[in-house]
Amino acid sequence: MNQKLDDLRANLGGMGRVIIAFSGGVDSAFLLQVARQELGDRAVAIIGISPSLLPEELDEARQVAAQIGAPLREVETHEIENQNYASNPTNRCYFCKSELFDVLQKVAQDEGFDAVCDGTNLDDLKEWRPGAQAGSERAVRSPLREANLSKAEIRELSRELGLPTWDKPAMPCLSSRIPYGQSVTREALHRIGRAEVWLREKGLREVRVRHYLENDAPQARIEVAPDEMATLFEFWNQIGPKLREWGFESILLDVEGYKRGKMNVAAKVGPQPIQLLLK
Repeated sequence: MNQKLDDLRANLGGMGRVIIAFSGGVDSAFLLQVARQELGDRAVAIIGISPSLLPEELDEARQVAAQIGAPLREVETHEIENQNYASNPTNRCYFCKSELFDVLQKVAQDEGFDAVCDGTNLDDLKEWRPGAQAGSERAVRSPLREANLSKAEIRELSRELGLPTWDKPAMPCLSSRIPYGQSVTREALHRIGRAEVWLREKGLREVRVRHYLENDAPQARIEVAPDEMATLFEFWNQIGPKLREWGFESILLDVEGYKRGKMNVAAKVGPQPIQLLLK
């Protein structure tokens, strides 16, 4: 693992001026930390703002960047205005990442940056990641993947570096809670976001509120980690009234519990070969 970290440092150190596509999650926080150590002010963090990003997640991202000592720039992205994205096909993430990387590449071109980097790691190639194709088409670099760093290794190295994100649960964009084929709307994203924030405030860590439509009426299907079911039942009688405040008309519990990639399994999509940019 130390050799991989050395490889990452050497790779970043030779890149010149770089933009780090930042989300405040485990991977991009670690990448930003190492990039700032190797490049100083030549590494800049930029986060994309859209309806699929929770305001609370934006606040956390700002705090993480401040702890790292990196000013965080914010740019607006407009993927929700693209029907290819809003119609929610199985490759929805391709259109989201295309929008983000186009914006970041424009900044890079205008301001003389040498590379745009994202936080893709080695394990991501084992999952359904159509956004990776968008990055490859735009010559976006993935230094963590290039150093063959796995998610577990990134978490351990983050812990050693004192990053608060080392054990942060995965937090994909809110659109991932909407079944493929059901339109992504601002209203649905707001509904999901408010519900999940409230559930986390009640003490849950691994939780998803899936947004289904039953006869055109919004239905919440709650998934929590199996070992958190007991916590959920402590306030179960509060959930229905609270979620109805945000427009859900019925609330169901997925008794199987939260499982990463469940929507992809249902849609029968999985890893596919991607033409990746090699270092």
